[in-house]
Amino acid sequence: MNEIIEILEKDARTSPEDIAKMLKKKPAAIKEAIKKMEKEGIILKYKTVVNPDLVKEEAPRVRALIEVSITPQKDLGFDRIAERIYSFPEVSSCYLVSGTYDLLLIVEGKDLHTVARFVAEKLSPLENVKGTATHFLLKKYKEDGVILKHREENKRIAITY
Repeated sequence: MNEIIEILEKDARTSPEDIAKMLKKKPAAIKEAIKKMEKEGIILKYKTVVNPDLVKEEAPRVRALIEVSITPQKDLGFDRIAERIYSFPEVSSCYLVSGTYDLLLIVEGKDLHTVARFVAEKLSPLENVKGTATHFLLKKYKEDGVILKHREENKRIAITY
């Protein structure tokens, strides 16, 4: 893989000047390479990993992993139905996977009922969807290679008799 991409995947905030130092190249060449990769669609987005436990938010969003079993379409395979599914705004990620199910979705909603309604009213009724299994995410420990630190809970003192 391209060395510049590897560096940016670890930390998207690494400046072209710092990348140039790491790779012993000129900053202008690094800037040009990054601009070219953005234009070609190799680099699509720069992402921030947020620890939701430390964000003071009124109502944290609910995330769920949904396994979807589908019937592939003749001459189109899984792509057409996957495109239909990932077009829903509730779907933040969609993967074709091996195993019991065909697609793995990451779905977000304001609460459990929103995600459940999405599955019941939008996803399950689709013609090629044979079945789903929903797993709600309860707690994040690590995301995109980053270990998330959690707030210290009130630790109870052990009582012995």
